[in-house]
Amino acid sequence: MAIKRKIYALSLILVTVLVLAFVLFRIDASPRTDDAYVYADTINVVPEVSGRIVELPVKDNQLVKKGDLLYRIDPRPFQNSLDSSLAQLVTLDEQIKLSERSVSAQQYNADAVAAEVASARSQYQQAQDTYNRQLALAGKNYVSREELDLARTARNTAEANYNTAKLQARQATAAVSGVDALVAQREEVKVQIAEAKLNLEYSEVHAPFDGRVTALKTTAGQYASPSQPVMTLIDTRQWYVIANFRETDLKGITEGTTATVFVMADTSKAFSGSVDSMSYGVAPDDSSTVGGLPLVEKNINWVHVSQRFPVKIKLSEADRGLFRIGASAVVTLHRDHKVRQD
Repeated sequence: MAIKRKIYALSLILVTVLVLAFVLFRIDASPRTDDAYVYADTINVVPEVSGRIVELPVKDNQLVKKGDLLYRIDPRPFQNSLDSSLAQLVTLDEQIKLSERSVSAQQYNADAVAAEVASARSQYQQAQDTYNRQLALAGKNYVSREELDLARTARNTAEANYNTAKLQARQATAAVSGVDALVAQREEVKVQIAEAKLNLEYSEVHAPFDGRVTALKTTAGQYASPSQPVMTLIDTRQWYVIANFRETDLKGITEGTTATVFVMADTSKAFSGSVDSMSYGVAPDDSSTVGGLPLVEKNINWVHVSQRFPVKIKLSEADRGLFRIGASAVVTLHRDHKVRQD
């Protein structure tokens, strides 16, 4: 009887050791933590322009689709600005047309005066040549003094006319204006039009992706400005779980390591995922320094607690009604299983 008891006791011890070994193996192969929470990317929906909200078709915690209207700011000031700039552009276009016709007339006049200069120059040159011939002949008594005086007078008159024509040509050329200033002003107005159109577009804010509205604490009639978000939008297209694992559990854990996730709100549902990334730095508790050197307490704590590092788990599926940012979760990593990377 005593032998049977010994055998029974040894068998029980052996089974206990085997079970313990199996549990330790499973723990080592599949580290687990309940220090985890659900996470998703969010954006603050901040208006690009200031104005009063005239339409707010969404409510807090509502699901929205990409492109859905979130809110509309009173567009009238921006529409008025656009209409005013468009009217200025039309006015400038008409002014440019009138100025171009005036410039054309001025250029025609300058061209005509330039032709008169050429004619006066020819007449002056001809009078000068005639006077030179008369002067040469007068030395040989072939031309009377009266004829020489007439040639000199004709030359002087032609020279005066030539000088007058050149002065008129300079004045006509200087009088030719341009439309450069109006064209530059037109470009400035076009910039104002583009800005007014952009502000008018900004008066309507649409969802940039499928998501859920949260942190909405206002209603139509509120004055909105770029310095204050109207709401927060949760990106529900992709959910994550941030799990804090002991540093001793991270051996062999890499990007793509598969994971099983349970959300504490309903532990009957398991969700699959894989490691998206792991943190490579956390703030230590004893990070205070003295004179640039670390401050180490003199007392010794013989129990060393392993540091925990956040591991970001990308979920392959999600429950729209169950998943909330910050919800508690339990994560198990499967060290020997990896997701195939494309």
